[in-house]
This record gives sequence, C-alpha cells and structure tokens, in this order.
Amino acid sequence: MRETRGSAAGRRRKDWRQSRPFPSLVRQPGIAEIQMNRPHAKNSLGNVFVNELFRALESLRYDDKVRVVLFKSQVKGVFCAGADLKERAQMSDTEVGHFVHRLRSLMDEIAALPVPTIAAIEGYALGGGLELALACDLRVAASSAKMGLIETTRGLLPGAGGTQRLPRCIGIGLAKELIFTGRQIDGQQAFSMGLVNHAVPQNEQEDAAYQKALALAKEIVPRAPIAVKMGKLAINRGVEVDIASGMAIEGMCYAQNIPTRDRQEGMAAFKEKRPPHFIGE
Repeated sequence: MRETRGSAAGRRRKDWRQSRPFPSLVRQPGIAEIQMNRPHAKNSLGNVFVNELFRALESLRYDDKVRVVLFKSQVKGVFCAGADLKERAQMSDTEVGHFVHRLRSLMDEIAALPVPTIAAIEGYALGGGLELALACDLRVAASSAKMGLIETTRGLLPGAGGTQRLPRCIGIGLAKELIFTGRQIDGQQAFSMGLVNHAVPQNEQEDAAYQKALALAKEIVPRAPIAVKMGKLAINRGVEVDIASGMAIEGMCYAQNIPTRDRQEGMAAFKEKRPPHFIGE
C-alpha cells in the first residue's frame, strides 16, 4: 500500500510540475538558457511565473560554469506579452503595488547577473516583456518581432524599469515618444534606434533571433570570464557617473583582473602564438 500511495503521490507531483508555468533551464557548455514556456498566457508575467524566474536566476547567480545567460521563448510568436493583466485585475491596489515592486526586483536581478545576458526576441515583447529584454545586456530580434512599452494604452506607465532603461538605451527623446504613445515597433525599427544589437530575417523554424543570439553567446564563451565580468561591471557602474568617477571604477575593475591566472594565460598564449585557454580563475 505504501508503494502504491507513493506512486500516486509521485504522479500528482509530476502532473503539478507539468502544469506549472515555469521556465525550463537548458544548459550547454558555458551557456544557460532560460526558456520561457507559458503558452496559454503568452508568457505573461503572473505571480507563479515570476517566482519561477526568480528561482531560475538564483540557481545561476553563483554557477561558475555559466559564462552567458540567454533568455528565449518556447512559445511561437511571442517573447513575453508583459504583465498578466487578467491576474492583476483580481488584485487590490495594495497587492498591485507589491507585485509591481516584485516585478521591478526581478528585472534588477536579471540586470545584476555577473555574466553577460542576451534576450532572443522572436515575436511580441510588450510592456514587462520588453522591460525584461531591456534588463539584459544584449538583445537580438527577428525583423518581424514587435516591441513596445504599451502601458499608456492600458491606463498605466512602465513600472518594471522601462522608464529608466529605455532612455539609457535609445536616448531620452525617442524613449519619451515610445512611452507616451505606447507605439509598437518591429525588429528593424528597433535596430535603427539602437534598441536591439541585431535584427535578423525570420526563418521557417521561427528561431532566427535565437540562432543569432546563440552564435553571439558562443562568441563570448571562449573569452576570459573574469575579464568579461569585470568589463560588464565597469560599464554598468561607470555609465551612471561622471567620466572621472567612471575611470576610477574601471581602474578598480582592472586591478581585480591583474592577479588572475587567465590574464597570465592570455599573455602566455600571445607569446606562444596559440589560442588561449581560459578557466575563470
């Protein structure tokens, strides 16, 4: 009887896991992919989904084997449709405030990951979905993708970092225009504004952005991990301060890299005219 009860409980746990709107974490050498998969709600950011994204990020933060984190969707035609407004409609004003604060914290956690992050945008990235992509270091979009901070069309304003990260990405004037109008733009327009690093024609498999993002990740993986992390830190901290302070931040980051074995390996490889082999130490 105990075995039968255990088996039934195991099936219930399995069924529950399969029904959860969780992102899967797929790993390959040096790269971790957070694959969003909430098809019935177009990857919209509801409470459970946000909690599971936090869980995925927590498992990656101190993983020295991960050199790049890539965000993609397993749902055709959408990256992330933004906040789950059906769920939010059931919340009180206080609950809305708490949830938006948590959503903002999620984006901050993505931005604070020590390794480079890349968003692969195939379809719609709207509202909180675009804010998630903006929290990443790099963005790759299919030319046919649709992006926008559309909150003003819903009586809202961006609340998960959009009013801060979009101006820093494309400039104040363009950011104000997109936020004030709630306009949606395609991948090619986003590229022309500097919102995405690359815009690529969509392919038959509808994964052109992912393939380009993966190629970009694979280009980063062989580089010295500590140097890349320090470079990210220097840029992120330095862009917020005056140039003199930024130079001081760069100097501190550089100093941390000097005693690393990877720096010594880079110098030795140069002298010996061979590719370097970096180990992240």
